[in-house]
Amino acid sequence: MGMMKEFKEFAMKGNVLDMAIGIVLGLAFGKIITSLVNDVIMPPVGMLLGGVDFANLFISLSGVSYATLAEAQAAGAPTINYGIFFNTIIDFIIVAFVIFLMVRQVNKMKRKEEAAPPNTKVCPYCKESIPLEATRCPRCTSELGE
Repeated sequence: MGMMKEFKEFAMKGNVLDMAIGIVLGLAFGKIITSLVNDVIMPPVGMLLGGVDFANLFISLSGVSYATLAEAQAAGAPTINYGIFFNTIIDFIIVAFVIFLMVRQVNKMKRKEEAAPPNTKVCPYCKESIPLEATRCPRCTSELGE
């Protein structure tokens, strides 16, 4: 019973929960990006390149020619699916760019926090931290000169 309690404490720590939420959201985000690439970006790109369907770009290693990738797979032919690979690369680039933008924004916010002026000072007598506007230390009651 002690091990279950210990596991529950571990699983309920903030970092573990944050990580789990991040993974679930990341997976959902990945599906959205995959749909964006396959259903929104690649059809117009394929149309501009003369009606190319990237999902059907493949090389049949069996030496037999097939009209579509589905036909080749149904026949059990070994294929190199470079069109799907190309879609996956675009998928990755979009996800990497979005993550870059997020990290960049977080870094900007951290820099702003670091640059904020201090709102406290140290009492020269008791070394306690006190508000900048204080004229008397609340701990040692010393009068502070301006």
